[in-house]
Amino acid sequence: MAARRGRKPTGKPRTVRITASLPPDICATLQGIAKQKKVSVAWVIRDAAEKYVADQRPLVGREQP
Repeated sequence: MAARRGRKPTGKPRTVRITASLPPDICATLQGIAKQKKVSVAWVIRDAAEKYVADQRPLVGREQP
């Protein structure tokens, strides 16, 4: 039986690939963090993005005066 379109067989939404350009010093820092934690740079970026979005949630959808 085929899996649902747009979802993994686990039912979780698929990820979306994006491209971002970063200054060399930020890239080097991300690589250093990834090496220290023994994870990929992509994991470090996802972790940072999730924390940033969580911090912004009270602001999302709030009307500006």
